[in-house]
Amino acid sequence: MAKAIMLQGTSSHVGKSILTTALCRIFKQDGQRVTPFKAQNMALNSYVTKTGGEMGRAQVAQAEAAGLDPAVEMNPVLLKPTGNACSQVIVMGKSVGNMSAKEYHSGYSLTALGVVTECIEKLHNDFDVIVIEGAGSPAEVNLKANDIVNMRVAKLAAAPVLLIADIDRGGALASVVGTLELLEPDERDLVKGIIINKFRGDINLLKPALDFLETKTGKPVVGVIPHLDRLGIDDEDSVSLEDKGQPAKNGDLDIAVLRLPKISNFTDFDAIAGETDVRLRYVRQGEAIGKPDLIILPGSKNTTEDLLYLRNNGYEQELIKLVKSGTPVVGICGGYQMLGREVQDPDHTESDLDKVMGLGLIDSITVFVADKVTHQVTAAADNHKFLGINFSGGNLTGYEIHMGRTQFLSPVDHAFSITTRSGEQVNMPDGAVSADGLVMGTYMHGIFDNDAYRRAVLDALRVRKGLAPLGVVKDTQALKNAAYDRLAEVVRQNMNMDLVYRIMNEATGS
Repeated sequence: MAKAIMLQGTSSHVGKSILTTALCRIFKQDGQRVTPFKAQNMALNSYVTKTGGEMGRAQVAQAEAAGLDPAVEMNPVLLKPTGNACSQVIVMGKSVGNMSAKEYHSGYSLTALGVVTECIEKLHNDFDVIVIEGAGSPAEVNLKANDIVNMRVAKLAAAPVLLIADIDRGGALASVVGTLELLEPDERDLVKGIIINKFRGDINLLKPALDFLETKTGKPVVGVIPHLDRLGIDDEDSVSLEDKGQPAKNGDLDIAVLRLPKISNFTDFDAIAGETDVRLRYVRQGEAIGKPDLIILPGSKNTTEDLLYLRNNGYEQELIKLVKSGTPVVGICGGYQMLGREVQDPDHTESDLDKVMGLGLIDSITVFVADKVTHQVTAAADNHKFLGINFSGGNLTGYEIHMGRTQFLSPVDHAFSITTRSGEQVNMPDGAVSADGLVMGTYMHGIFDNDAYRRAVLDALRVRKGLAPLGVVKDTQALKNAAYDRLAEVVRQNMNMDLVYRIMNEATGS
């Protein structure tokens, strides 16, 4: 049986995901076979595993930090919001349909508990250490009866709990004391320590508060973690996207991503944002697109409604005007579907709308069907014509997550050729590039994580501005691994890992 530790929070977005990532890396560095686990996740930023299963992006980063290939057992239940109080429910990587919040919490969640239990048992058998992430707060009394992600999981996994509070937002001491007060006695006993996260300032000035907290709760403060900026590690959800704000740096290239209300997989653009010559910004409602060097339409969990958002807020007209004046546009997945002439949803798989007129920048229509496409893919480009770069290359990697099928109304130049899908050899066209080379659409999430392709696109944009190409190709995977190591080092320095190990050992009687 594996040792386990669980990170719960006094609220959402206190740093559970990033500290789980840190502990996965630390235990790996210490020679442990370690795996992350989160029973139920709610996020639009998802990923597809090698076997074609869909899971939350945070557990992907945690698996990478642990040196593992991501697997759906690490996140057996994923909720992807589709509209107000409604989500698509993904169980063991596959969609089981859309449910209202009431339908899910009052019935289905406890049905999914059996799957969660099986995954915990498997991970206990396969690993030395399980690092478990909770969700929201364990003190949400209205949800506790149907909880399958916080204290019920701690009990199933025999996992002691570390409670995290975000001191940066204020009220950290009250949130810790209040959370513990709202727990049942047996749940309170499971909490073995407290972590103060996102601290700025002099630790000596905080010490009286820490002493008070330990006396008041009877729980040790296991660590005080400093506020960490620009970690270079994938974010999970729209709350993290809000934190990105406006870029702090200037760059030769101005790239604008339209911040759709149902934006998904915004980590598609993190590698671009990390380039030294790029200023990547998210255009929020009410903000002008301006005159960027490239516009990106991102993925969407509700393509038809996000199309109407563009239309009703004036962005459609502004975007088309910019394209006609020579500004290039890239659409990824849902953004690619928007570029066509029409999006049809006859079975209402995403919304109540039968069809919506598209932007008309690619001669295509997209029809939504119930069967969801989820694959890791490899692809090749042969004289890829976007921006006239004539890029050729194989072994481009990415993944597909979409319910729409795109059909072309006239011959087009395809963006890429898919060569494998979920490990099987195929020969399938993907995406399209307009005749003038200014508009490109693709179903491949993660296409800009391919270092040589990303630089080819950026250098083409530089040449269009009269700038010399940089020709410097970053190794994003090496940079990501270095970021995991930096994170682990900071957490080691500011957390009592000897105490963490002792808490874990006591829980298993070892």
